[in-house]
Parts: sequence; C-alpha cells; structure tokens
Amino acid sequence: MRVCVAGGTGTIGRAVVRNLAKRGHVVSCLTRRPDDGLAAIAEVILADLSYTNVLWRTFGEGRFDAVISCIASRTGVPGDAWAVDHRANLNLLDAAKEAGIGHFVLLSAICVQKPLLAFQHAKLAFEAALVASGIRYSIVRPTAFFKSLSGQIERVKAGKPFLVFGNGELTACKPISDGDLAAYIAECLEHEERWNRVLPIGGPGPALTPRQQGEALFAMLGKEPRFRSVPLGLLDTIAGILGLAGKVIPSLATKAELARIGRYYASESMLVLDPATGRYDADATPSTGSDTLFDHYRAVLDGRASVDRGDHAVF
Repeated sequence: MRVCVAGGTGTIGRAVVRNLAKRGHVVSCLTRRPDDGLAAIAEVILADLSYTNVLWRTFGEGRFDAVISCIASRTGVPGDAWAVDHRANLNLLDAAKEAGIGHFVLLSAICVQKPLLAFQHAKLAFEAALVASGIRYSIVRPTAFFKSLSGQIERVKAGKPFLVFGNGELTACKPISDGDLAAYIAECLEHEERWNRVLPIGGPGPALTPRQQGEALFAMLGKEPRFRSVPLGLLDTIAGILGLAGKVIPSLATKAELARIGRYYASESMLVLDPATGRYDADATPSTGSDTLFDHYRAVLDGRASVDRGDHAVF
C-alpha cells in the first residue's frame, strides 16, 4: 500500500515507518524539516500540518491509500494540545477526505478514558471527528511506553532509592515497546477486525505496578530494594500554588498544567477502565507483542539500548 505517516520523526512514528517499509509498503512521511534517517527508508515530504490547503496539494487525489497519524503535542499544555492533537489532526483528516484516502489510523492514548486534562479533551474531540467523518478508521490507544518507565535506571544504579507515589501500588500498566506498538499500528491496515474500532492495547505479560518495576530493577543490579515514597499531596500543592501564581505570570500557568499531568499519571492506571465499576481492569486490557519492560531494562543495563525519554516521564 501507499501509506503517508504524519509524526514520523517521533519515537513511535519512526518505528511505524520502519515496520511499514519492512512489510513492503511504499511509505511517505510528512515533516517540517529534512530528516536523513527517514529519507533512507521513506519519501520525506516537507509540509506544515497547520495549513490544510498545503496538505490537499501534497496528498493529491489517488496518491495514498492510507494515512497514519502519530503526531502528539510535546507538552500537553492547552495551547499545544489543541493546536496539535486536535487542529493538526483535523487538517490531516480534511485533506485525506478531499483526496479520497480510504483509511485513517490514529495513535491516541489510553488515558483519554478518564479525561481530566486539556490534551485528553483535545484527543477525544478529534477521535469523535474521525469517527463521524465517514472514512474508515482505527483508533489505537496504547498503555505506557517503555521510555516513560525508564527514568530511574541511572538513579538506582547510582545507589539511590526508587521513587514511588504512595506505597508504589496505586497504579499499574501493561508497558508496550516501540516495536510491538509499531507492528500493531501497521497491522491495522490489514486486519479487518481492527477497522472502525477504538483499540486499547498493551504489551505482553501481567500488569505491573511501580513497586514491581523497582523491585525488578534492584534484582537485576543485585541490590537490596530501597524505595522512597512521594506523597500525592505534594503534586496537588505544587499545582495549586502554580495555578494561583499563573493568574499573574502566564508561564507559571503552563507549569501548573504540567504538575497536574504528573499528578494524573501518578494516580491513574494505564489500563482499560470499566465504565460500570469505575475501576481499571488489567484482564480486560488486550496485549500484543513479545517485548517486556524487563527485557528493556536488561538491554539498557547491558548497554544494548539507551533511554531517550523526551517529554514522556514523571520522574
């Protein structure tokens, strides 16, 4: 198939491009700047997703069979979220419909099940627009990424305690690797059971709490487990103070939102939410792939992998 990927310069986007190319698809990437790494395996198209008319000319009638959007706001603050997670995706969708593209695959997030933050509302607003558009869609909602759970490896190696909120068992997730998620996204083009559906997805194995993640890391290093509890109320206090100060200094309002985002991830599980009970359900959270978080930890400790967390971390 001829597939256009938006967000191909991001971590998951690059993995998706590699997977599509490996499957024999003809891949093009929309990006705002040249990228030699992508150019080696795909056509790189310079385009700004802010301009619908530019996208219409770029797509052209009959040029692509499918669009995969892996774009996401870098910070999650309101202005960024509505500009990227919502408006830029809407522009992609409008151009895809105008060009007669048959399938739109969206990388979303499982946290939109319980929307308390601006970026979650922005993502949900676009999901609703995509569902109502009439184009065939697949909305993929992954759980936690490996990189967002790898921020304390160096800390533990240095002999410091593993930081947890509360007792370390307030939340759980089914971490998924970049490669396994990329394969799942690519397969949405081929598997009819994934068409016109919202698809929560996690990695293999049981759900893991932060305490279990820390215990495994200490065991790999041959160290006695040491934990330090951070009270959730601390994030509430920080967010409250910054929110009040943000009424006078706008930059502090942004920091308040970041504190609220941190608070959310510290207290909410990245699993399927049962609407009837309001509880997260690990058994109802589908799994895919073969890479485990602990495989990733071992690879990082052995020097076979590195951690580039970007904006995806609480610690």
